[in-house]
Amino acid sequence: MKKNTLMKQIIFYVVLVAIWQIVSMTNIWPNNLFPSPYEVAEDLVYTASDGSLFYGIGTSLLRLVIGLAISIVGGMLLGILMARVETVNQTIGSLVLGLQSIPSVAWVPLAILWFGLTDGGIIFVTAIGSMFAVTIATYSGVKNINPHYIEAARNMGAKGTQLATYVLIPAAFPYLISGFKQGWAFAWRGVIGAELLFSFLGLGFLLNVGRQLNDISQVFAIMLVIMMVGIAIDGVIFKKLENKVMSRWGLR
Repeated sequence: MKKNTLMKQIIFYVVLVAIWQIVSMTNIWPNNLFPSPYEVAEDLVYTASDGSLFYGIGTSLLRLVIGLAISIVGGMLLGILMARVETVNQTIGSLVLGLQSIPSVAWVPLAILWFGLTDGGIIFVTAIGSMFAVTIATYSGVKNINPHYIEAARNMGAKGTQLATYVLIPAAFPYLISGFKQGWAFAWRGVIGAELLFSFLGLGFLLNVGRQLNDISQVFAIMLVIMMVGIAIDGVIFKKLENKVMSRWGLR
């Protein structure tokens, strides 16, 4: 089944590249606006050979990991508080819903003022852009826990941190995985968006360099890399984790 799915995906992308090549050969748009797959591949080889591509990927991924870790820890803590303390839910809960609607890139001016043009500013944008998705998923998960589980744990003496660690988080884990997936997607967009505007190092920086040089091939190439990294992270980490959790909980 997995081999069939992989084969279908390969065929789909081969056909897509072939269509791209055919469209570029028709010269509907000039090469400086719509490059061919060969030109994009050539640019990828060049940026890989001088090391800038791999350095950019590594820099962006490091910022992603730090920002996502902060957002997951902060989002889970806030989500549990909202679910367990009604006053927190009635006050901070409405604020969280409002803050989630703010695009990650909108935090960039504030990050520059607070942190300057540093890694700290990019990590701040990454974390704040994804934390509220994790918060809402955690809140939903804890709220949907069977009350009898919590009562049984309390009767056995569990409370506070112990209750959260051994009962609330494990029971809400299917919801948490969904929140982590959504959170990482927001975090990845936040990293690239912040790097575009901060303009130093990372894939967003390389994308901006391509724009400044009017090098459409580099812009296409880096966009493809951003997409491929996203697909790889989702497939290798979050998809497998989600399938494992859902199977263990009997949801698949």
